[in-house]
Amino acid sequence: MKEALLLIDIQNDYFPGGKMELVGMEEAAKKAAKLLTEFRAAGKQIFFIRHLSTRPKATFFIAGTRGTDIHASIGPLPDEAVIEKHFPNSFLQTELLSLLRETDVTDLVICGAMSHICIDTTVRAAKELGFTCTLIADACLLATLSS
Repeated sequence: MKEALLLIDIQNDYFPGGKMELVGMEEAAKKAAKLLTEFRAAGKQIFFIRHLSTRPKATFFIAGTRGTDIHASIGPLPDEAVIEKHFPNSFLQTELLSLLRETDVTDLVICGAMSHICIDTTVRAAKELGFTCTLIADACLLATLSS
């Protein structure tokens, strides 16, 4: 067993002041940061997934904006992989699968936003690809928009 951490869409647009602020994102990110610290200390693989919208009328995750940046609370180190995606599925048209295979990863620990879209889709794809998945529920966020 070789384990890796996937941190999905923990980006500025989901935090206070972002274009798609979600209630509870700061708390979920704090828990994700604890996982990140543990994985770094153990020398385990870490993959940051960053969504960039390609839809013409997108209102958030727009390329070239600060909103697409990974939030500072879990910022990647220079040697950690940041994978850009354009779909809810973190595997679709990205290098994620090849990087996991190259590093012999078999088990994924997954957290991030939003649970009912990108997290769900990525976990389903990962299972179909043969990975054992552990979803960290309190480090994930279901969409509840801020008013």
